[in-house]
Amino acid sequence: MLFSPFISKPDNVAQIMLKVLLALLPGIALYVWYFGPAILVSILLASLTALGTEALMLRLRNRPIALFLKDNSALLTAWLLALSIPPLAPWWLVVVGTAFAIAIAKQLYGGLGNNMFNPAMVGYAVLIISFPMQMTHWVAPQGLVLAELSFAEQLQYIFFSVLPNGLTLDAITMATPLDTLKTHLHLEESVQQILNMPIYGQIAGHGSEMVAWGFLFGGLYLLASRIISWHIPFAYLGTLFVIAWGFHLVDPSHYVAPLFHWFSGAAILGAFFILTDPVSSPTTNKGRLIYAAGAALLTYLIRTFGGFPDGVAFATLLMNISVPLIVLYTQPKVFGKKDKQP
Repeated sequence: MLFSPFISKPDNVAQIMLKVLLALLPGIALYVWYFGPAILVSILLASLTALGTEALMLRLRNRPIALFLKDNSALLTAWLLALSIPPLAPWWLVVVGTAFAIAIAKQLYGGLGNNMFNPAMVGYAVLIISFPMQMTHWVAPQGLVLAELSFAEQLQYIFFSVLPNGLTLDAITMATPLDTLKTHLHLEESVQQILNMPIYGQIAGHGSEMVAWGFLFGGLYLLASRIISWHIPFAYLGTLFVIAWGFHLVDPSHYVAPLFHWFSGAAILGAFFILTDPVSSPTTNKGRLIYAAGAALLTYLIRTFGGFPDGVAFATLLMNISVPLIVLYTQPKVFGKKDKQP
């Protein structure tokens, strides 16, 4: 028997952020399975740095510390940034990127709800531009690496940059699937030749495609829970698919199939967790479709013709700039208001 009231109480910010963090867990679990536990160290470092930086900035601004730390927004920024950088990145890289994301991209704008840009992607952009060498050392998936590090050895490298005797960084790391594709295309190899390399799996990169499936599962949970709407994921993945499919049809030897773009890099993570940031994305449904479609176009152009292997972060930031204009021209008319007569 049902009892009134039948209207459920909406989730508060802390509950929403917590559900988004939980939705990331399947992808993180698969990340650990295929690439080792080093990513957990990056997530922990980023989380501690985010909370510490947030507390410091709130104190400097004379704002209540405990109240804002409990909203979990700093943790979400930390996790997204940690998942976007190499898991064997030196500890200071994680700290610098996270501190910049919280202090400059979030708190400098006035805190949660006032930031124009996605803080995690600002932190990533600063790191990839400032420290490109450290941002290219991605750990190889298990089974393809020449030598595997134990968790203790991974910790030793992260904090002291020390590898076991006889090992070099090239023995435990390799380029990402997107970076490998771009490099070998420049060497005049065909897509078919490149995809036969051991680094590639059934759809995209070995291991990384399974991590993307984990994030897709978490994204569908967010949709089912109505934490996010369908507009941004649908428009982003749909537009990316159509553009990639068109280029692939024209020249399949130089342009990969659409599903490769879906399950490579941060496309799935971006579609469900990054672009859907409620603060830096449009508030209108039509605006969300335009925003996501523009991000997909920029992602493909950067990946295919740009200087960076993945374009999700820069596409997000470029579209963040456009959000006020998009909202201005997609805002529905006020009910009962008549158009101005000439």
